Amino acid sequence: MNNESNIIEIKNLKKGYDHGQTMALNGINLEIKKGEFVSLMGPSGSGKSTLLNMIGALDRADEGSIHVAGYNLMEKEDFSQFRSKEIGFIFQFHNLIPNLTVSENVQIPMLETDVADEEMVKRANKILESLNMGHRIDHLPTKLSGGERQRVAIGRALVNHPSIILADEPTGSLDSKTGDIILKILREIHQKENVTLILVTHEPYVAEMADRKINLMDGKIS
Repeated sequence: MNNESNIIEIKNLKKGYDHGQTMALNGINLEIKKGEFVSLMGPSGSGKSTLLNMIGALDRADEGSIHVAGYNLMEKEDFSQFRSKEIGFIFQFHNLIPNLTVSENVQIPMLETDVADEEMVKRANKILESLNMGHRIDHLPTKLSGGERQRVAIGRALVNHPSIILADEPTGSLDSKTGDIILKILREIHQKENVTLILVTHEPYVAEMADRKINLMDGKIS
């Protein structure tokens, strides 16, 4: 990357679907600094989630360049190690595995690492304690409230100490009070860990909490 203070550098990024009939991203240029808190706003179909998926190497762009935490994500290689080391994902609907306990769900990102089993349990439980979920470590997700499930998802995102957290509508399925609690947790994590936080939201008041607000429209930054 050209600027060492940037953890993300994106140039002329394009991504189309239906053989190019639908352009989800249509020439995105974006730089995000290490430790920055950025919100992404825009109507449905504007490209917010697609951009998040590109940054997290869940999908590959058609054109342009994207460098994240020193990795060139346009290269054709397996980015599972990159995701487990550098990226923490938080989704709107938690994506917890229902037949695994809370602790086991948080341990999942460590399966791609060389962390010993005993250390995985210890680390997962410690982070759950910090999220006031220590009393739930042996419970299944179905026994939890929506807010508790999202805390588990945050624990899973943090357990490998990633440099970037990608949060896609993390409060979208929660009531306003619970959503505010989750946002407070994310802000505290951002400040304490100096982690780069990219948050997709439809809520203007949520977007205003960020250091910088980016608006997407029709696959472009408006």
